[in-house]
Amino acid sequence: MTTSNTALWPRYDNPGDLAEIESIPLDERGLPATTFDALVRAATLWPDRTALRVLPDAARWEQPVERTYAELLGAVEHHASVLRAAGVTRHDPVAVLSPNCLELVEAILAAQRAGIVAPINPAMDARHVADLLRRSGARVLVAAGSDLAPDVVTNLADIIEETSVETVFLLQPTGGAAGEVPTIPGARSVAYLADTPTGPPVADIVDADEIASLFHTGGTTGTPKLAAHTHRNELANSWMIAANSVLDEDSVLFAALPLFHVNALMVTVLAPILRGQTVVWAGPLGYRDLDLYGVFWRLVERHRIAAMSGVPTVYSVLAQCPIDADISSLRACLVGASMLPPAVRTAFESHTGTPLLEGYGLTEATCASVRSFFDGQPAGSVGQRMPYQHIRAVDESWGDVAEGAVGRIVVSGPTVFAGYVRSRAASGLEFDSAGSVRHGWLDTGDLGSVTADGFLTLTGRAKDLIIRGGHNIDPGTIEDILLDHPDVTGAGVVGRPDVHSGEVPVGYVTLREGATVSAGELREWASGHVPEAAAAPKAITVVDALPVTDVGKPYKLALRASATESAVTAALVEAGLETEVSSRVDDGAVVALIVPPVDREKAARVLDAFPIGWQWADVR
Repeated sequence: MTTSNTALWPRYDNPGDLAEIESIPLDERGLPATTFDALVRAATLWPDRTALRVLPDAARWEQPVERTYAELLGAVEHHASVLRAAGVTRHDPVAVLSPNCLELVEAILAAQRAGIVAPINPAMDARHVADLLRRSGARVLVAAGSDLAPDVVTNLADIIEETSVETVFLLQPTGGAAGEVPTIPGARSVAYLADTPTGPPVADIVDADEIASLFHTGGTTGTPKLAAHTHRNELANSWMIAANSVLDEDSVLFAALPLFHVNALMVTVLAPILRGQTVVWAGPLGYRDLDLYGVFWRLVERHRIAAMSGVPTVYSVLAQCPIDADISSLRACLVGASMLPPAVRTAFESHTGTPLLEGYGLTEATCASVRSFFDGQPAGSVGQRMPYQHIRAVDESWGDVAEGAVGRIVVSGPTVFAGYVRSRAASGLEFDSAGSVRHGWLDTGDLGSVTADGFLTLTGRAKDLIIRGGHNIDPGTIEDILLDHPDVTGAGVVGRPDVHSGEVPVGYVTLREGATVSAGELREWASGHVPEAAAAPKAITVVDALPVTDVGKPYKLALRASATESAVTAALVEAGLETEVSSRVDDGAVVALIVPPVDREKAARVLDAFPIGWQWADVR
């Protein structure tokens, strides 16, 4: 089978192709059953083709380490055999705790071959990492070595205490050698993965509906949920992502998002494996490596990069980087994780001549549920549903709302997850969906409208989750911390619109009578107690009372409206524009209302930089 096989790769140029694609059932398209089967297929079809080029870091951007598909398969088979010799069976999770590196790609695929992979954000608070380890019941942990991420090794003793972890395998930095094997209290065995002798080959025949991975749903969510994906989930979604006519098997992709997130695995590992594409990976800091932006356009030219995936903040920075190379190979840039401000789109596309294609998805639907097109897409839409997935907007009783009306967005299809892992029992992992799935339909928690031909327009989030630069933050965690302060009697935390990060957390508090604590002191208090720096509130406002609904429930939309007004007012004042800002709530979304200043054009440029809806107050 080759990528020219039209059963596997149909024409998919525009939204009108969807019906023809779905005329053939997905099960008849010849997809591999498992992620390992997909890699074997790639190594058989393209053994000498480069699968990976991984940079040690941005400073050494001209010294990537390469793996062909045959070499990648060999490394995965070695690592899988080592994991199996360490006692990992088909239904055992292998936890992975490391920043990106060449061996991390190999280890994730190997863990899915030997058992189940459970990637964890290495920057997460140690307590939350330990909670995820306990919930999964992982006995084997693959972690960054001291030369790759010193903090990870330093924290391992505290992390694995009171968990089931017995064996720790370490990863070495890309292009580097294994360091000294440390002693980790609580671990029976510690060794570098690549240096461990090969064990018995893994010869399992795995069913497509067996669990392949466990991904946590947020990086600063207090106690993140652990979502389980099957091999069928992952192969179906990676095929949907790869099945486009913009890229072919000769296209080179750029990757820099962290592999503890589903986007990196689906978009820049599994989808390219299906097409036999080459992926150029940034170093362990990814897009957080400031040196990367100084060489980025030369990277595009050197590797003839055709596509990349990032969050809006990445494209905002790249729009300011002078183009010092030939970037004519760049055809499409994928953007997701948070709302794309119109000004970011305009700045990047005018600067590079390359379109930004939005997407939409969530971990519980594996990764992506919607894709964008160059042409034929309604203004304001984030894209059309992907093949074999279905999207509806429903009311509170899950009945369909009228076409174009706003409702709660629900998704069905082969990418809907297997459930949340609640614990590990003697009989295996225990799941439930926490009420998020009803008759095969997944409640996304988002608000929006859907057209008859499957185009989705988002208007807001029913959930209170704050998304800061693609990073999920649970406001409840910050609220609990504020409430721990002896002078605080009430707390509400919401996302304030931000030009650079999409949203940043801000807090509103009420104080006990006679309290003298200042808003600044409370901000320092919260910043010193949150699990990660990303969750530190940017501002605290002391109020007489927190808003509630008629039935006494917290009304956070009023706080979001206040935060939006303050952010927009400050930006307009900084731009030298005198005006008045108010807001209203439409179908769960905050809309800023602006009294037009003299210079409307200048004001519009300021407003378009925010990921919000706005209009002139004199428009009725």
